[in-house]
Amino acid sequence: MPADPRFFRSIGPLSLGELAAATGAELKGDPGTLATNVAASARARIGEICYYEGKKPPAADAISAEATACFIREDFAVALPDGVAALVTPLPRHAHAVAAKKLIQFRDWGDVEAPHEATNIHPGARIAPTAHIGEGAAIGDRSIIAPNAVIGPGVQIGRDCVIGANVSIQCALIGNHVKVYSGARIGEAGFGVMSGPAGAEDAPQFGRVILQDGVTVGANSCVDRGAFDDTIIGENTKIDNLCQIAHNVVLGRNVLMASFAGISGTVTIGDGVQLGGRVGIADHVVIGEGAQIAASAGVFREIPARETWGGTPARPLRDWMREIAWVQKQTSRERRKS
Repeated sequence: MPADPRFFRSIGPLSLGELAAATGAELKGDPGTLATNVAASARARIGEICYYEGKKPPAADAISAEATACFIREDFAVALPDGVAALVTPLPRHAHAVAAKKLIQFRDWGDVEAPHEATNIHPGARIAPTAHIGEGAAIGDRSIIAPNAVIGPGVQIGRDCVIGANVSIQCALIGNHVKVYSGARIGEAGFGVMSGPAGAEDAPQFGRVILQDGVTVGANSCVDRGAFDDTIIGENTKIDNLCQIAHNVVLGRNVLMASFAGISGTVTIGDGVQLGGRVGIADHVVIGEGAQIAASAGVFREIPARETWGGTPARPLRDWMREIAWVQKQTSRERRKS
């Protein structure tokens, strides 16, 4: 999906020739073709540019045939779909980020084209005098925005929500009956790193956060916005204090997540999953619905539905407990010998 115009202002279009000159890429295509936005490679549409930085040639569905152009390395350029212009560069993601800055502009906390009044606030909402409401933000009936909360431009908040003191929310769509407790951070860019000419650089994040109805986010927890796709927290999911949810994570409905748990990017967690305190999940892992993960577990691979796992690396609970019992037995033997 392209960058949402509620959170990113268009400053384009630019021609592919101009983008090639700005990024140092070699263009294989019509330099007069216009680009207007950026998008993920698999879902790019006409007017949108993407990038591909995989280590293998792209699969048939990895790059949309509707994309206007794609930043890609020389050895993979021949694999692009017909009609997609190639912008050849050794650092596709970095070049794409440079191009994005030429096409769209992030609407940050103070980014207003002119002084504005918050006009999308329902008369029944209660807004603390020290809260800041960004341009174009909407707040529904009976919702409460506590002191020093900062609601970014374009953020949508539904009915009967509670946004606690010192909360910051940006690039987010929030349903009804949602609670975000004090100090939580919703929609920050999160930890995305790319290779640049001078070394590691922060990668821009163009996605959103979606908190569905009935979600609770505990104090000082963080939910990062997606890189392109959305970070989604499903209905009635409850997140404890001091938790971390990275970009592109999808949590299902009725998930319970205890304090200090951390979820890496692009993890998918099914409905009804329960995570104990200090659970850590590596990136791109899938957790089946109804699974339970014991406290302090380190998860590095898929957990099937309705299974209970524990330990580091995590494995089925019975196996983990059997290993612990064996270690304790061996330790007792060594003590007796000594």
